[in-house]
Amino acid sequence: MNTPRRRVPVALEEGLAVACMALLLAITLLNVLTRYFTDQSFAWSEEISVFLMVVMTLAGASAATARDRHIRIEYFYDRGGELRRRRLKVFGACIVALLFAGLALLFGRVVADEIRFEETSMGLGMPRWWFTAFSPLLCVAIALRSAGVAWAAARQIDDAR
Repeated sequence: MNTPRRRVPVALEEGLAVACMALLLAITLLNVLTRYFTDQSFAWSEEISVFLMVVMTLAGASAATARDRHIRIEYFYDRGGELRRRRLKVFGACIVALLFAGLALLFGRVVADEIRFEETSMGLGMPRWWFTAFSPLLCVAIALRSAGVAWAAARQIDDAR
């Protein structure tokens, strides 16, 4: 099968997701061992873990979008010819791009408010925007990846005609 050429390699998102998973594993293991031996737990570990899970999820979603592996209802997708599948791919990718562009704007407003109101995290007392600043960036990455999938599928429709 011919794999599409990408300007930005998917390895960026995949590497970020793997790094988040490795850090999650290390933090959780450290917290479990500390709790087992001292009956204490690290208060900061939950904040870091939630941040890492969000980044890992969005990075994984971006990689899945770039590879056109997002969730779709195969019942409708498989019921028809090649032209119908390509049109559904364009439609679905455009919807995903619009959704994540909107999410990027909303997350951007959240980050701006956190900076403006100088919100800090509960466990670490760090500025909260340090944790949420990655969300709009990764949503933009997903929107751009999805727009790329839609563009490539639309070009295939034009080439088929």
